[in-house]
Amino acid sequence: MANRLLLIKADGSVSIHSDDRAYKPLNWMSPPCWLIEDPGIWTVQNKAGEKLIISLEEVFEDSKHELGPEPGLVKDGVEADLQKLLAEHVTTLGEGYTLVRREFPTPIGPVDLMCKDAKGASVAVEIKRRGEIDGVEQLTRYLELLNRDPLLAPVTGVFAAQQIKPQARTLAEDRGIRCLVLDYDALRGIESDEFRLF
Repeated sequence: MANRLLLIKADGSVSIHSDDRAYKPLNWMSPPCWLIEDPGIWTVQNKAGEKLIISLEEVFEDSKHELGPEPGLVKDGVEADLQKLLAEHVTTLGEGYTLVRREFPTPIGPVDLMCKDAKGASVAVEIKRRGEIDGVEQLTRYLELLNRDPLLAPVTGVFAAQQIKPQARTLAEDRGIRCLVLDYDALRGIESDEFRLF
């Protein structure tokens, strides 16, 4: 037994939450399912006959709220926003940088930005909100393909993110990829210290 948050949604889903797992529930039942409330026992059952049995010793609070129609969630500072801002202010990558194209195509998908540096060399930029190893691996694959094109080669890489995990930074630096930490609010204001280069 422990203190838990039980969510019963209008769509019939039931989820059990604790304080240590952010949004991920300890257990749940997805709709279609139904809830049978007996004293001290709640039973959630689905069409396949599977059951989630919840024992209740004490109820601290029981409340019901109508959320109304879902208008949609608008997220600010997602990768698309970062890409657009960096494309508009490409010289923050370095003096003399110019934008060739956003969403530059490769056989395995588009790299976020293709740029030229002050010397005219090609630079591929991959942008993430959180810089993790998989993002470095993604940019590495893009660079391998782009460097096969004699019109582009040699192509270097910049891995840009609002946060870059130490393991991702180590891997990027080992592969000759420059890391760039983005400050979204500062980038919108275009301040001189909006980036830290590593």
